Order: sequence, then structure tokens, then C-alpha cells
Amino acid sequence: MQLPPGQWRARAAAHAERADALTAGHRARASRGEKHPVEDFLFTYYSYSPAMLRRWHPGPGVELLDAADDPRASWRWYTDGSTPGSLVVDRAAMEAEKAPQLATVERILRSTAARPGRFGCFGLHEWAMVYRQGEHRHDVPLRLGQAATDAVVEAGELRCTHIDAFRFFTPDAVPLNRFAPTRETQPELEQPGCLHAGMDVYKWAMKLGPLVPGELLLDTFELARDIRLLDMQASPYDMRPWGAEPVRIETPEGKAEYVRRQRAFAERSNALRARMLGAWLGGDAERDAC
Repeated sequence: MQLPPGQWRARAAAHAERADALTAGHRARASRGEKHPVEDFLFTYYSYSPAMLRRWHPGPGVELLDAADDPRASWRWYTDGSTPGSLVVDRAAMEAEKAPQLATVERILRSTAARPGRFGCFGLHEWAMVYRQGEHRHDVPLRLGQAATDAVVEAGELRCTHIDAFRFFTPDAVPLNRFAPTRETQPELEQPGCLHAGMDVYKWAMKLGPLVPGELLLDTFELARDIRLLDMQASPYDMRPWGAEPVRIETPEGKAEYVRRQRAFAERSNALRARMLGAWLGGDAERDAC
């Protein structure tokens, strides 16, 4: 596919404008030295800057015409296209240099989408991170207090399948979890009902870099942002001062709301996994991931 300069420059500009809107609050707070425990999380947990999110790529197989004077000509993973003065993503070079990493990303995307979602965790991973612990990761008061928070953990069942949540469990919470996820078992345990696995779709899109069209990258970021809000609404922390009304998973009504939203996120994340594989590897890969 070939894109004339008017089209691809307009897409790049629209992407930058959308990215700027998505990061405006974070950038303004950073300039004032302020932090938001919900909205700034994605920029610290994943360590991807607003500038990286702002960078638009067309995806592989798209030739940008009249692009020789564009900054992309000096970007990594771009090469000359078939038409003089054009640029294309150098998919072959990237796949050759990053073969192990890309194989892992593909495996996780495919296997996660292929599994049925688990919807019985009720967001207790955040509660397990403060279980019987005097000091907490976030400088935010517990909504129920320490003793009642511990009681919620003990009355429920820890079923966390995600290594990057499980590794923050307190020592007393670790043996209570049904699973013992590790980095090595991550491809076998990831499942679409997991909120952290859904947020990680953004991470995988960033790791794929120019293999993911810019518009799709921003869709994954928006998913991660929306999931993070539920993650903290259902957490033991009192996030109301930051505009996050609690989802009270210690009640039947709260559990039902959590699962309803969790299922919707699983559908969104699987759709994005399929789109990412399709953009990178072609239509067959997208159909296989569905």
C-alpha cells in the first residue's frame, strides 16, 4: 500500500494531537511536580514517555511517499521504499534483530486470546499487596482500615495469574494464592480476564514499535487507562479524592459490577490482540487470534 504525503502527514498529525490530549494531564502535573495515583501509573509502571506515545508509525507494508525529508528517514527500523523518496518500516530487519523478543510477544498475544477468561479474582490482587502490611506501596489511606482489609482477603480466594501483580504480594499473601506465576510460566498463565494482562496489551504494542500502526497503539493506551481506573476503584485504597468512586468488591453488588466491567475489558483486549497480530503478521494471524 502506498500513501501520498497529504494522507500520511494528516494521519501523523491527528495521531500527535490525540496523543497530546491523552497525556496532557500527566505532563501538566509533571511540570508542577505533582503525582496522580491513578492516571500517572501508566507512565511509571511501563516507563514509556509521552514522546514515545506521540510517535506515529504506519505499520508494516505501508509505503510513505515523498518522505525523504521527513524525520522518519533517520528513525530506526525505517528503510527506503520501492519508489524513490519513499519510506517503509523495515520489518525484516526488526524481526531478524529482535527475533526472541518478538516470538515471546507473539506467543503471549496468541495464547492469552485463545484461553477462556477467568472472572473470579474480584481484583483481590491489590488487596494482597497490602495484606498484613504496615507500610503500603501507595501513600493513600485504606478505605476499610488494615484489619478489615485483611479480613476481606481471608474471606475470599486469591486467584492471581499475573506475575507482575503477584510479585508485589506481601509475604503473608503469597502462600494464599492459588497460582505461583513466574516469568517463565507467563505465556501459560496469561488469560484475557486478567486486568493486568489487559493493560499489558499496551506494553506489547510498545515493544512491537513500528510494527503497530499509531492509531492502534493509542487504542491500547486508552484500554490500559480505562482498566487502571477499575483496578484502583476496586482496590482497598480510598481513591475518592482523585475522582475514583469505589467498586466495593467486598459486597455482592461490587463483585457483580467488577465482573461485568472485567468481561467487557476482556473483549476489548482480545479485539486489540487480534488487530495487533493482523497488522504485524497479516490477516491470517488476526483470524487465528479471534
